[in-house]
Amino acid sequence: MPSLMEILPDYIRAAFSGLWIVTHEPDEAERDIFELANAEDWRCVVWDLARGLRGESDLPRADDPITAIKMATQIAGGNETVLILLHNYHKFLGSAEVLQTLINQLQLGKTSQVFFVVLSPVLQIPVELEKLFVVIEHPLPTQHQLAKLAVDLLGAEDLNQITPALLESASGLTCYEAENAFALSLTRHNALRPDVIWELKAQALKQQNLLSLDRGSETFDSLGGLSALKDFCHKALAPGRSVKPRGTLLLSPPGCGKSQFCKALGKEVGRPVLSLDLGSLYGSLVGESERNIRQALKLAEAMAPCILFVDELEKGLSGVNGQSDSGVSTRMFGTLLTWLSDHQSDVFFIGTANRIDRLPPEFTRAERLDAIFFIDLPGPSQREQIWQLARRQFDIAPSEPTPADDDWTGAEIKACCRLSALLQIPLTEAARLVVPVARTAAESITSLREWIGGRCLCAETGAVYLPNRRPVTNGKRTRRIEQN
Repeated sequence: MPSLMEILPDYIRAAFSGLWIVTHEPDEAERDIFELANAEDWRCVVWDLARGLRGESDLPRADDPITAIKMATQIAGGNETVLILLHNYHKFLGSAEVLQTLINQLQLGKTSQVFFVVLSPVLQIPVELEKLFVVIEHPLPTQHQLAKLAVDLLGAEDLNQITPALLESASGLTCYEAENAFALSLTRHNALRPDVIWELKAQALKQQNLLSLDRGSETFDSLGGLSALKDFCHKALAPGRSVKPRGTLLLSPPGCGKSQFCKALGKEVGRPVLSLDLGSLYGSLVGESERNIRQALKLAEAMAPCILFVDELEKGLSGVNGQSDSGVSTRMFGTLLTWLSDHQSDVFFIGTANRIDRLPPEFTRAERLDAIFFIDLPGPSQREQIWQLARRQFDIAPSEPTPADDDWTGAEIKACCRLSALLQIPLTEAARLVVPVARTAAESITSLREWIGGRCLCAETGAVYLPNRRPVTNGKRTRRIEQN
C-alpha cells in the first residue's frame, strides 16, 4: 500500500479541500504530514479538543470545534497552502451547527488553498459530507519502519537481533504497539524475541475482536491421512514461489479434521494462522459489519505471510440473498469475494464447510481459490493411523483391542480414547458412548457425497472425488464399492 506521504500531495495539488485519514496512530500521521509540509513549503496547524490550535506561534486557543475551523480563513493568506489537521473531529459532526460550518469552510477551501484533514480511527462521515471528503487509509508501518524502531531501542549494539523472524512477528502492529512489544521483550529477556512479540500481537487482535491468532504446536505428524491435501499445501506455500497462492476450500462431514488441519498447516509451513469468525463481525450500527470485515482483511494483509482460516463458511454466510438482515450478509459476502479475487498479498485463505448446498455458487468459481478438496470419512488405513496417534496421546496400550470403527471420523476415534482414559474403561466399552456422525447424519453425508462427486478433489488421493460408499442404513452400512 502506498504511504501517506506518497498519496497526500496529489490530493492537495488537485484541490481536494476535505481529506479524511483513517488511522489508529494520529500522532504518527501528524508527524508524516508535518514532514511532508516542510518539504513542500506548506503551512500546517493542528487542532484537538484538549489543546486547541497549535503548530504556529500567536495562534488563538480555539477550544471549541466551530471556532477552530472558522480560524482557517484568518490563517490563510496569499497563495500559501494551509493544512488544518483535526483530531477526532467525527465526534462533533452530530451537531448541525458544526456540520454546516464545516461545509461552508470546505467550499471556501478550494479557492483559498485551505485543506481540512480529519484524523480519525473510524470512518463516520455524515451523508452531507460524503461528496466533500476523500478517504485515505493510513497504512500500518512497513518492516523497514519497524526495523528503525528496533534500532532506536537497541542503539548501536546487538543489531544482529533485528532478524526477518522478528520483523515478521511485528508485522500488523502499529508503531506504538511494536515499540511497546520491543520494550517488553528487552525488559524480560534483555533481547528482542519474536515469541514476546507474538504474545502481544495475539492480545492486540483479541482486543479488536476481529481475528484470533493461533500459534499451535501440532504438525502434520499429528494428523492421519489427507496425503494429497498435505502435499498440495506444502508445495503451494513453499518459500520462493514467484506466484502467490490464493487458498483452498475444504468440504467434509463434521469431525473429519478440517480445523485441526488448518492449525497444523501453520506450524508446518511457519506461518501464523489467523482465525476469522464471520459471526463476530456483525455489528448493531449501520455499516459496522461491512467495516469490520474490511478491517479484518486489512489486518490479515498487514500480517502477511500468513494463513487466514474461516471455519463453517455456510453458517457465516447464511443470510446471503436473504432479506432477514437488510442485505448485510450479502454485502459482507461481496467484500470477501472481491478480496479473494483481487488481493495481491501473501495471505493463504482456507475456508471450511459442512454443507456445500448452503454456500453461494459464486464462491467456488475459478481464480478465487486454488483448489477445492473433499475430506471423506477416513478409510481403514487412515483410521489405523488416527488410532495410533490417539492411543499415544492418551497413553493407551497398543495391545488393547480396537473397537468396531466402521465409518468413524477422526474426532470420534479421539473421543473414544479420551473417554477410555477419563473413565478408566476399555476402548470397547468407551466405544458404546460414541454415536458416530455417519449414523446421526447419514442422509446429509450421502447428499454431500452425491453433490461432491466429480466436482472436487479427494484430500487423500488428489484425484477427482468419486463417491465410493453407499448410504448408512439402520446404523449398518452396505458393501463398500471401491473407487477406481
